[in-house]
Amino acid sequence: MTQMVRDPFLTEPFRLFNSFFGRPVAGENGRVTGWWPTLDVHETENEYVMLLDLPGVKSEDVSIELEQQVLTVSGTRVPSSTGETKYSERPYGSFVRTFTLPKGVESDKIVADYQDGVLILHVPKPAEAKPKKIAIGSSSTKAIES
Repeated sequence: MTQMVRDPFLTEPFRLFNSFFGRPVAGENGRVTGWWPTLDVHETENEYVMLLDLPGVKSEDVSIELEQQVLTVSGTRVPSSTGETKYSERPYGSFVRTFTLPKGVESDKIVADYQDGVLILHVPKPAEAKPKKIAIGSSSTKAIES
């Protein structure tokens, strides 16, 4: 079952969906299993910049897929295997974050970087979503003078 999460700062053009399995649940030895990375989305004049916190996740354990307008980021964080766990709050396991992108985003222009445990996605705005500046011409002053 997919649950829609509406954030007042992300009304449009992004819609966020979180997999039922993306929520943390108690696992063996009191460990938290299953999780979903925290997210920030920033808007510039030409693009949306999405930052997903993925501490302890190797870049090769992350998958990014785009089908139609749906961008899916998924992956796995494995638990630490150093000694017997007595207490653990750091979640591990699989995660999935799904986003519906604005219509017209060119998938081949999306760029992904991974730096210091943060996945950074640069999603260019569609041409129709970019603001257009309209210059004021001098012909309007000529019409007033006549």
